[in-house]
Amino acid sequence: MSHDEKFKSGDEHLIYMANQIATFFSSQPEDERVAGVADHINKFWEPRMRARLIEIIDEGGKGLSPLVINAAGVINRPKAALRRRLAQTPPRHC
Repeated sequence: MSHDEKFKSGDEHLIYMANQIATFFSSQPEDERVAGVADHINKFWEPRMRARLIEIIDEGGKGLSPLVINAAGVINRPKAALRRRLAQTPPRHC
């Protein structure tokens, strides 16, 4: 079984990865945690991944660590996600 087979959806995989990042940074000094999570996601996640993570957060963040949710304001929003938020329209589901 591949590691992807344990996830029912791509969203579950994104949530898992984001929470793994939060778990790592939860051991860092408190004043560095949020910035550490956001910095890692900004550097290593492609725009489509960040856009979907932001949509999940905007939809309530179900399953996400509070540390990931707290980092949302510092995570760079890809242009499509930013436009959607500014327009205050619900995200499109594929």
